[in-house]
Amino acid sequence: MREAGMAGDNLGYPATALVDGSSSWSSWICEQEGGGITFASPCVQRSLIDCVNVVLLVAYAIALLVTCVRGQWDGRGRRRRRWEVAAVSVCCVAVAATYAVIGFRDATDAAASIVRGVVWVSVAASLQVQPTRPASTVALLWWTLFSLLITAYNAEVLISGYRLDVAEVVAWPVNFLLLLCALSSLLQRSDGRKDSLDDNGLSEPLIDKAVHDSELYRAGLFSQLTFSWLNPLLRLGRSKALDLADVPLIGSEDSALQASKKFSEAWNRHRQDKARSGSTNGLPLVLFKCFLREIVIAGFYALMRTLAIAVSPALLFAFVRYSYQEERDLRVGLSLVGCLLLIKLVESLSQRHWFFDSRRTGMRIRSALMAVIFEKQLKLSSQGRKNHSTGEIVNYIAVDAYRLGDALSWLHMAWSSPLQLALAVGTLIWALRLGAVPGLVPLIIFGFLNVPFAKLLQGYQAKFMVAQDERLRSTSEILNSMKIIKLQSWEEKFRSMIESLRDAEFKWLRETQMKKAYGAVMYWMSPTVVSAVMYTATAILGSAPLNASTLFTVLATLRVMAEPVRFLPEILTMMIQYKVSLDRIEKFLIEDEIKEGVERVPSDNSDIRVHVQDGNFSWNASGADLALRNVNLRIRQGEKVAVCGAVGSGKSSLLYALLREIPRTSGSVEVFGSLAYVSQNSWIQSGTVRDNILFGKPFNKELYEKAIKSCALDKDIENFDHGDLTEIGQRGLNMSGGQKQRIQLARAVYNDADIYLLDDPFSAVDAHTAAVLFYDCVKTALSKKTVVLVTHQVEFLTETDRILVMEGGQVNQQGKYAELLESGTAFEKLVSAHQSSVTALDTTSQQNQVQGQQVLDDSISPSALLATRQSSDIEVQTKGPSMIQLTEEEEKGIGDLGWKPYKDYIDVSKGFLPLCGMCTAQVLFTCFQIMSTYWLAVAVQINVSSALLVGAYSGLSIFSCCFAYLRSLFAATLGLKASKAFFTGLMDSVFKAPMSFFDSTPVGRILARASSDLSILDFDIPYSMAFVATGGIEVVTTILVMSTVTWQVLVVAIPVAITMVYVQRYYVASARELVRINGTTKAPVMNYAAESILGVVTIRAFAATDRFIRNNLQLVDNDATLFFHTVAAQEWVLIRVEALQSLTILTSSLFLILVPPGVISPGFAGLCLSYALTLTSAQVFLTRFYSYLENYIISVERIKQYMHLQSEPPAIIPDNRPPTSWPHEGRIDLQDLKVKYRPNTPLVLKGITCTFPAGNRIGVVGRTGSGKSTLISSLFRLVDPVGGRILIDNLDICSIGLKDLRAKLSIIPQEPTLFRGTVRNNLDPLGLHSDDEIWEALEKCQLKRSISSTAALLDTVVSDDGDNWSVGQRQLFCLGRVLLRRNKILVLDEATASIDSATDAILQSVIRKQFTSCTVITIAHRVPTVTDSDRVMVLSYGKLLEYDTPAKLLEDKQSAFAKLVAEYWANCKRNST
Repeated sequence: MREAGMAGDNLGYPATALVDGSSSWSSWICEQEGGGITFASPCVQRSLIDCVNVVLLVAYAIALLVTCVRGQWDGRGRRRRRWEVAAVSVCCVAVAATYAVIGFRDATDAAASIVRGVVWVSVAASLQVQPTRPASTVALLWWTLFSLLITAYNAEVLISGYRLDVAEVVAWPVNFLLLLCALSSLLQRSDGRKDSLDDNGLSEPLIDKAVHDSELYRAGLFSQLTFSWLNPLLRLGRSKALDLADVPLIGSEDSALQASKKFSEAWNRHRQDKARSGSTNGLPLVLFKCFLREIVIAGFYALMRTLAIAVSPALLFAFVRYSYQEERDLRVGLSLVGCLLLIKLVESLSQRHWFFDSRRTGMRIRSALMAVIFEKQLKLSSQGRKNHSTGEIVNYIAVDAYRLGDALSWLHMAWSSPLQLALAVGTLIWALRLGAVPGLVPLIIFGFLNVPFAKLLQGYQAKFMVAQDERLRSTSEILNSMKIIKLQSWEEKFRSMIESLRDAEFKWLRETQMKKAYGAVMYWMSPTVVSAVMYTATAILGSAPLNASTLFTVLATLRVMAEPVRFLPEILTMMIQYKVSLDRIEKFLIEDEIKEGVERVPSDNSDIRVHVQDGNFSWNASGADLALRNVNLRIRQGEKVAVCGAVGSGKSSLLYALLREIPRTSGSVEVFGSLAYVSQNSWIQSGTVRDNILFGKPFNKELYEKAIKSCALDKDIENFDHGDLTEIGQRGLNMSGGQKQRIQLARAVYNDADIYLLDDPFSAVDAHTAAVLFYDCVKTALSKKTVVLVTHQVEFLTETDRILVMEGGQVNQQGKYAELLESGTAFEKLVSAHQSSVTALDTTSQQNQVQGQQVLDDSISPSALLATRQSSDIEVQTKGPSMIQLTEEEEKGIGDLGWKPYKDYIDVSKGFLPLCGMCTAQVLFTCFQIMSTYWLAVAVQINVSSALLVGAYSGLSIFSCCFAYLRSLFAATLGLKASKAFFTGLMDSVFKAPMSFFDSTPVGRILARASSDLSILDFDIPYSMAFVATGGIEVVTTILVMSTVTWQVLVVAIPVAITMVYVQRYYVASARELVRINGTTKAPVMNYAAESILGVVTIRAFAATDRFIRNNLQLVDNDATLFFHTVAAQEWVLIRVEALQSLTILTSSLFLILVPPGVISPGFAGLCLSYALTLTSAQVFLTRFYSYLENYIISVERIKQYMHLQSEPPAIIPDNRPPTSWPHEGRIDLQDLKVKYRPNTPLVLKGITCTFPAGNRIGVVGRTGSGKSTLISSLFRLVDPVGGRILIDNLDICSIGLKDLRAKLSIIPQEPTLFRGTVRNNLDPLGLHSDDEIWEALEKCQLKRSISSTAALLDTVVSDDGDNWSVGQRQLFCLGRVLLRRNKILVLDEATASIDSATDAILQSVIRKQFTSCTVITIAHRVPTVTDSDRVMVLSYGKLLEYDTPAKLLEDKQSAFAKLVAEYWANCKRNST
């Protein structure tokens, strides 16, 4: 036993270093036996520290002297300091006094004591006086070096088995306080720099932040160290459920504005340097330079934490060796306890602040990148836009920039893990000498085994991601097309398709989760195998005694090694991911930007507004393939210029050229004055109708009302329940195409610009509204403005000042209508195509023609048109169909849901058995682990042979690893069962949901549950549950083991456990809400980016770029605020549970020191301490994963919301199935039909009664919002009637199943929908028809030629949304589907609104020929489409106004239908004059 007592000799310190046992190391008289001086001697080291202090004291004095000489002493040195600094100064003076007393008492130490007293007084002065930056820098360096050197020196003395003298014991805590002062000053210095930036007006916060700033920016040192600045927020969160308004804002130093400004400046400098030097890969370097100070501070914390962890095994060694001593010095024992506390304090504070600072800096990096990516996409050139799709740019923000927010923690782990490993290996070699070397072999083998294992997992993960992307793409497509799927009754088919894609994804999920179980075995086996090999080698070589101090030091060291060994492969993977993300973002940031903005200064000398001279424009950077050539154009103030031409002739390109969106290869473009632009595909922002019209301009009532009236929006707004404050859904999902186009036009009118560029604004509206828009808006409201109007509506051309005819990218002709008509060619072709569609007005009914002529003869003026519009709006109703805000607020759980989500998780997945299995396996694993370490403690006592000692230990440890495998296996099984059950439940519920659910729920909301929430269910919840079970059992067993050695520990452990549960619950109340709110702040950033990318041309045209950038910064800051407080709250709770568990460790170690020698054997002392050292890390592990689990479980709650949606009526009612021949005639009876969309909304259809005779063609007309689409919806039972009924061949459609009904009705929908796949499965998704039948249908719908010309024939690819087919062809595909089904009833829902006259004619002729005996119901905008119907139905605000033959209705000049036809003819007459 005595050999351990002499271990001091083995530590490299001379045994005769002290003259006698009680002499002090502090003396400058370093006597050595050999007469020489050894630098390893603590006496010499202490003298060197004094020398360093004197040098720094002189440097500080020189800095003060220079300040005085230069006259820079401006009172800054005497500015008010915080109480903490004053307290530390007082402590320094107290230490100086202690040294003075010692100097007077002991003459041999007098010189050293006086010098040290002077040093401490000077340090106290330096805390108070720092007049200039050099002086404060020297002071900071002094405090830091002094503290670190003294800490290292004292630790070395204690580990050597010697004691510290009184002065050193008093001074050491004060040194630690000095170190904290140095850190505090560093933080303050950065804050001061930020404040000075703000004072100079370099950054203006977006909101007045004086009131709402986070407490952090006003917190003192103690508050910052312990995260107490969060207390007010957590207190509030405890008393009520937090919402966004309760969370304080981040300060300007953390704002996206500050971070992006800093980054942009550095990036621009780098780009200029790069242009000169030609270097690459600059983004990581620029980020590093920008955030160097923050990175270094976090690195310092990481270093302190690594050193604290590495030192703990040596401390355990000192404790065990102390317990071997029969004659103990209590002061040495108490010093060891003090060291243990200090190490735990350093470890806890440094780790918490390392994590917090890393993520805070990561948040700044993320905000900076999100802001600059957004800014970049607003300035991206056309070529850049080609290289990066909308989805990719959103991914750069949502995935890449977000991912880089965590990069800093991993960056520091990349160097601190190898350092921790190296220090641990050093400790092993120090403890075991040569015996440690063979043990490094299995360690290296396990390390290398980790690499292929990590690669295998990465491969599975990659395959899983590919399968997941495929499923999400299909899910997104299906959700976006849900209306057509329900109308065609294809739910089962698409449901099974999603199911099969999920099965492919699930295969890789299972592989990943099962392989992770092997990873757990490897993680737990490595320390066992390595320690067994080391013990065996040590026993054989006899390099060190296998006593308690050696055995337990090795165990503690292997625990220190386990973490870096496990993390290194993961660190490598993460670094690769970050590299990929940085490269992707860098590639995007170096794309070309639009070179020139539009000149917006009115010209003084002439009324020219647009001047293009010899303009050649090309989308390609090379200048090849000119989009426009030889353009010469002069447009004067107030001129109305129409641009017309065939599809693809370059009409839109001409507007893009004026907007400078197309790169100019030669010539010049000058635009004088402000611009307003209306795009062809309407671009609407989510927000209110008013927001969309104002578009960032202040509200001007007169101008606003003019814009609304001239764009025919007044009636629509009256019918919205919330008026112009009605919310518009994502991409205008709750507005019709016509409404979106008119809102766009109103936005342009309200903007009150000088020049208006209108790209086919009348395409989405009916003839009636088009006329109103042309006369009221273009001719009246914009009468004094310059207007360039691209249009297909030939009828308006006569009213314009000039017409440009485009052909093949050139302006072929320009002039007035009459001149161009005479000159023939391209223009005449356009006009004649229009004429032929007009003459298609039912030529069979002579009466119609005569009536038309009669009406035509009454010359109709624009004012008469206005009267027509007003009089046809019979019975204007103030409450229309859009009664409540369509897009509902996203539901989020509030408050503590207790055990309910956990119970749901287990119940839905039927996972009670795997859960029990997992807990049992963990308990057994822990028991065998304890038995193995207990065996070591007992074996050391009874002096067994080395072979038995090592063999029994290894056997028990390796056997325990089987249970570690079983635990992971059960966790994986539970997770897989849950994933399957929740996915099936979610999809069943969503596919059976009524159409009203999809109308009021943005697709993104459903997708979020099918993607990110499901992903958390797949990967995070099962293992978090396992880790919480593991952590909980580990903490309990650790305390039990400690209590078997020192039972007194339970007196402290039980109250500590109760307090911890309280602290945890206190934290979770706020943390849960913060995570929930954070879930709702991330989506707006992505949505805003996606929305802005789609409308970038409009944004640039309206010169609104800066406003969009500001709004984006605001959204990024909102998201960052939540992230910041979530991270801080987590560190708040961890630092507190660590502090509480440190009490348990302190109690245990104190009892080990205080019990008399021999009561506790060294073996059990080692056992107790080896467990005590792991207690805080086990507690942090438990707390962290419990917090994660509490946040993850919200995903269960969110998916569960959509698993019990109200269901549609059943697809099939077995007892009431219609005959297979039904409907054999196709007669439809509407009996007092009343329909409303929701219980609390007014009626949309108000008691309609009429009969559609079998085989008749019925035309349905009416203005937007009159109930046309609702009528079709009720026929297909997308909405069930609240009163009345619909009979088809005398069978009430509500009495049969939905599938039976919908399969017997055919529809060609308003927007032709194609799915990604092939021609075959687009025409016949259910696979009911032969290839011959499909070819026959293709021939009838005029598609056979184009499809038979492709090599793949029926397997020809159809891309997403059918983008590789024209709109006309897509419409013909829908016709093909209808031809294959051969049903008795066909509905055309505005099917021809978006196609040209030629395709329309084909469609109508095929329908006439193929559906002669069918009932055909047509809703149409084009009058010719309706006038050849057998009957016409006119609806207005849900009431049936007129229902008769077209001839009868035209006889009555006052009928609404006659007025509609009159208007159309009036436009045609204008065209022909």
